[in-house]
Amino acid sequence: MARTPLALPDFPWDSLVPFGAIARTHPDGMVDLSVGSPVDPTPAIIRQSLATATDAHAYPTVTGTVQLREAIVEWFERRRGVSGLTVDHVLPTVGSKELVALLPQMLGLGKGDVVVFPTVAYPTYAIGAALVGATAVASDNPAEWPENTALVWLNSPGNPDGRVLDTDQLRAAVARARELGAVIASDECYAELNWNGVDPTPSILDPEVIGDDRSSVLAVYSLSKQSNLAGYRAAFVAGCSQLISELLAVRKHVGLIVPGPVQAAMATALQDDAHVAEQRELYRARRAKLLPALERAGFRIDDSVAGLYLWATKNEDSWQTVGDLAQAGILVVPGSFYGESPARHVRIALTASDATIADAVARLDLLA
Repeated sequence: MARTPLALPDFPWDSLVPFGAIARTHPDGMVDLSVGSPVDPTPAIIRQSLATATDAHAYPTVTGTVQLREAIVEWFERRRGVSGLTVDHVLPTVGSKELVALLPQMLGLGKGDVVVFPTVAYPTYAIGAALVGATAVASDNPAEWPENTALVWLNSPGNPDGRVLDTDQLRAAVARARELGAVIASDECYAELNWNGVDPTPSILDPEVIGDDRSSVLAVYSLSKQSNLAGYRAAFVAGCSQLISELLAVRKHVGLIVPGPVQAAMATALQDDAHVAEQRELYRARRAKLLPALERAGFRIDDSVAGLYLWATKNEDSWQTVGDLAQAGILVVPGSFYGESPARHVRIALTASDATIADAVARLDLLA
């Protein structure tokens, strides 16, 4: 019997390769503001914790150590204002992308089910639907979500646009998802990078959103951004204990386990707020230099009130903007990667060193 390959879209980043080649021809080399991968060191306190735990001769548990789960619970209460969680409400994951992509499968979704996600969004939400044959629907309006919606993804702060949902918007989304009998999951990985203050952005698990009823509600979080742990693949999911139990059962069968030393490092990272504050201020300073330089060069910055990106437009086709910036040696990402239609924005990452940001500003000023 002939095998039918999965019907997945082309990997969008491949289409950016020629523009990277153009940017590299610049006399001073390429300024890469495309990928949101941290460039600053992993804090020493976390690296030491990892090193201390490297005698990891036994299998780690899928559910995570008690130390890690307690650290997650305490972090949610201390930093996110989420009370009432126990270790049964949290679960570590191997980064957050695998959970985003595999959640529809782990929930048993398939053909006939709808997965809703934001209209401008990280593409993995749609990929997760495609992997199980579900229908992917981009919608920001709860009133428009189809009756056969089985899973709703929110993303606040948003990637790529840095949009933040307030508690009223989160509450309305939860209410509609419950009307539909759907699971609602909020991807909150940029919550600690809030440019309107130092407090994290609202969580879907906040009592102001859900009261004391966590049923069918999940929050997803990653330490890649706040703690420079992208290479550790360190993340977790929290919320409805029944759903957490279901995910745990699947992950036990599949063997999706966060390595033991990484679990120790995660617990340390979650217990130390100082390094997060320091990293936030590094990004805040870089943003304060890059944003006005873009405006001087004729860009308008929309949303971008949190997270690691500036959502910028010259009100032209986003590929035109990508090409023009590549000629200046600056590589950015077109809005088409994130479902924007028509695509007229580009995503510009703050994940570059101080020197690289200064170089970007100088080049942008030449375009002003």
